[in-house]
Amino acid sequence: MKKAIYPGSFDPITNGHIDVLRRASRVFDEVHIAVIQNPEKNSFFTIEERIEHLQELFRSEPEIQIEGFKGLLVDYAKKKDIYTIIRGLRAVSDFDFEFQMALTNRNLESKIDTVFLMTDEKYSYLSSSLVRQLAKLNGPIGQFVPDLIEQALREKCKAQKGH
Repeated sequence: MKKAIYPGSFDPITNGHIDVLRRASRVFDEVHIAVIQNPEKNSFFTIEERIEHLQELFRSEPEIQIEGFKGLLVDYAKKKDIYTIIRGLRAVSDFDFEFQMALTNRNLESKIDTVFLMTDEKYSYLSSSLVRQLAKLNGPIGQFVPDLIEQALREKCKAQKGH
């Protein structure tokens, strides 16, 4: 069985992430979405909320597993005994950072291979931070995220404005 890990903060998951995940699901029998609590970022949604959103979105797809993790991705990969990492690329500008990460991961664990998948060009400009900013300004986000995520973003923004 071919397995891969698709790591990210998914804060929130966008249609671009989902596009990469769908592509990965055609190549691998099982894809583990590894939701990281990134200490470098102030998360909009808690890790528990993000995992809950993902579980709801993919509840009818048993080949997609969802789990949170902290620490190094290579340690998570060793724990799961899965050594293929999926990374999505939107534009050439993503490649430099992703290339550095792929080489660092392989240096830390020689079994690690990283597979890069290009997102559909219609999502090439899309990022979670852009979606969050639009949501905070009550802009249109329905074309960028699934309905469940749009609703969660609207509710979170409304709650934050109430404080």
